[in-house]
Amino acid sequence: MRLAEYPDDIAFATAIGIRPMERPPLPADQQIPQRLMAEARLFRRLGLSKPLISAMLVRAGRNGTTLEAEMLASGAISHDVYYEALADILGLPFRPVLDPAEVEDLPGADSQLVEPTMLRLRQRASAPITAIVPSAARLDELCQKLRASPPLGAMMIATTPAALRAALWQAGRDRRLRETVDRLFGAVPEASARITLWGRQGFYIGTTLTLLVMLLLIQPENVLLLLHIVLGLFFSATVVVRGTALLAKWREKYRPRPIPPTGRRPVYSVFVALYREAAVVPQLVETLGSLQWPAACLDIKLICEADDRETLDALAAASLGPQFEVVEVPPGHPRTKPKALAYALGAARGDYLVIYDAEDRVDPMQLEEAWRTFEAGPAEIACLQAPLIITNARESWISALFAVEYAGLFRVLLPRLAAARLPMPLGGTSNHFRTRILQEAGGWDPYNVTEDADLGLRLYRLGYRCGVISRPTYEEAPTQIHAWLGQRTRWFKGWLQTWLVLMRQPSRLVREMGLGPSLVFQVLVGGLILSSLAHPLILGYIGLIAWRLAAAEMAAVGPLDLTLFALDIANIAGSYAVFIALGRTGMRLEERLAVGPRWLLTPLYWLLISRAAWRAVRELHSNPFFWNKTAHRPARTKTRPDLAPTIDQSLPAGE
Repeated sequence: MRLAEYPDDIAFATAIGIRPMERPPLPADQQIPQRLMAEARLFRRLGLSKPLISAMLVRAGRNGTTLEAEMLASGAISHDVYYEALADILGLPFRPVLDPAEVEDLPGADSQLVEPTMLRLRQRASAPITAIVPSAARLDELCQKLRASPPLGAMMIATTPAALRAALWQAGRDRRLRETVDRLFGAVPEASARITLWGRQGFYIGTTLTLLVMLLLIQPENVLLLLHIVLGLFFSATVVVRGTALLAKWREKYRPRPIPPTGRRPVYSVFVALYREAAVVPQLVETLGSLQWPAACLDIKLICEADDRETLDALAAASLGPQFEVVEVPPGHPRTKPKALAYALGAARGDYLVIYDAEDRVDPMQLEEAWRTFEAGPAEIACLQAPLIITNARESWISALFAVEYAGLFRVLLPRLAAARLPMPLGGTSNHFRTRILQEAGGWDPYNVTEDADLGLRLYRLGYRCGVISRPTYEEAPTQIHAWLGQRTRWFKGWLQTWLVLMRQPSRLVREMGLGPSLVFQVLVGGLILSSLAHPLILGYIGLIAWRLAAAEMAAVGPLDLTLFALDIANIAGSYAVFIALGRTGMRLEERLAVGPRWLLTPLYWLLISRAAWRAVRELHSNPFFWNKTAHRPARTKTRPDLAPTIDQSLPAGE
């Protein structure tokens, strides 16, 4: 085909089987904007087939992207071949790889990680040159500039977006690591867990503990009585909050979500932090590849520690599409998941951003539902939490009780908190954010080992809200006590960090959150910690009074002891009952059958929770930023569609 045979875009479009927007009656989703026709002529010039160009034009028109983006995302033409061809048209040298040692790490250079267009390179034996990423949209303009000024071409080379980003990641790694670790602490030090006890906090806590010990020596009975009452009230409050969520779930009526009109899909960033995860890499790549979202609008960043060669080698061996990018985080303290995520945050290209864990199996339509919910909801909704569903409840009593716990948390409690516009501690995965708000809020705290809960509460303090969606993420729970205990200890340590961070200025917390929401925070986080620590103590008190009553020592049991005894029994029985009822209410029949009668082991499970809480208190003092890594494996259980919660099935799949 000779392009000169076609005097205008309409003639060219007709020749390849496409009718442009001036020639109706194509359906709206197949009308091709004029801006795409010049790109179509370029790709025909490069020798691509007419059917392929036609299909990609329709896709670009529907997704609101460019023909160039759709061609490259589809894999129909490799990046190296395409950009070398553009370099040939421009008459520029082409480099598929750039030497990081030649990159000038100038202020603002990281903006090129988001939209790579040009990069300054130092030359040892000659003047500096500029590496550019040519594009179809700017090709004619560049050609004209180079023809008008031939010496300009001697100072330029062409490269690919991936090569430019790879060189920039390496060149600025040390500076970027320092910025990542110091960003939140430097901007808002009171919001960072870098210092465990901040300002006067250490003085007040130390003074309180000293007075408590002294009073215990002087008036042990009165002090223990007061502590007993306080702990009992916190225990009761946690039961009431969860019981209220349970009642709301029982009364809930289905309300269809508003669905905005379909339109241009925005770029969606998908962040996955991996550390020693080589075993699950094939499953992860398959899961992310099944997401129903236009590949040209996906920005998937697999974030690994630079010294984790096993995982990096597994990713190198995987078949990763052009929407994937492997980001290597240089080793440094603290070595935590939030630090890795924060390291890559400035390079996010998406309007929206979601976090997944390496072992997650994600509902393919989850991005679609999140995007539609964001678009239909108010701008103050900064984050959406997807439900996490445990699929290996049959494997052990630990995984069965874990499944019950997750069902109650993600499908009953969190939706109720979101509906009531109350502060919501997020789960560690499947959080969907508006990227701009996430960046403005400071991103993740590298020093907080439950960065999810911390971030959800920080967003609330800044005036934003979190919501929920229905499309789930499937996970497998730990099946061994040792693995479960390490993971839960880290969670409790992070909740302690989060509580201490938010309680640095209690009066300011109340002003920013409001009295009611700040009380709910105290119950959700503070109450959870205290009730978990107090649980074995209360069981011991119940056992002591019961033994005295059984031994007919009624004289040794006064009215106050009986009152506290009754309150403790009500708290313990109520907490067990609400825990089980929340979980079973959130589960489908198939999930309840998978758990079977193992919910009867709830008291033992709660004792393990208490053990993890006490370990966390010790670890907060001795090793506050230690990230207890949970080992993952490929899923043994296949996700069945009937395990997914009932959801709106009207959402169409993305391309």
